[in-house]
Amino acid sequence: MIENLNSLITQPDKKKLFVGIGNVLKSDDGIGVYICDNIKDSSSIQKLSVEISIENYIGKINSLSPDVLILVDCVEFGKQAGYYELLPAEKVKDFTLNTHNISLKRISELFKMPVFILGIQPKNIDFGEEISEIVMETACNILNIINH
Repeated sequence: MIENLNSLITQPDKKKLFVGIGNVLKSDDGIGVYICDNIKDSSSIQKLSVEISIENYIGKINSLSPDVLILVDCVEFGKQAGYYELLPAEKVKDFTLNTHNISLKRISELFKMPVFILGIQPKNIDFGEEISEIVMETACNILNIINH
């Protein structure tokens, strides 16, 4: 997990775009947006929060033409809350979470560049704006890696 994200981040010659996906009104489902909102832009890292409407940003993302696209989202891995993984989009099961109209795998097919999913296992996706403590700890760890 960490080594994959570290190796991706430490490629200075690659322009990376992190896209935060999720419903900020459904607790941990907003973690992708939270992470992207707290990424520091640099010469090789950009961010964009799209919340629940990534399909409205396909043209914008393609026009930014990053070398690598990382979709940051809450993903049900069936693991302990706070678990996270960076996966190539083609390795993600073709599923749709309640807050998405289209699956991440299908969405990834609409982009010109390699797409990765940075998925975080939620603890709670009930209505509410508070992110659970364990998921917030994971977000902080991820942000420390990205913003080093």
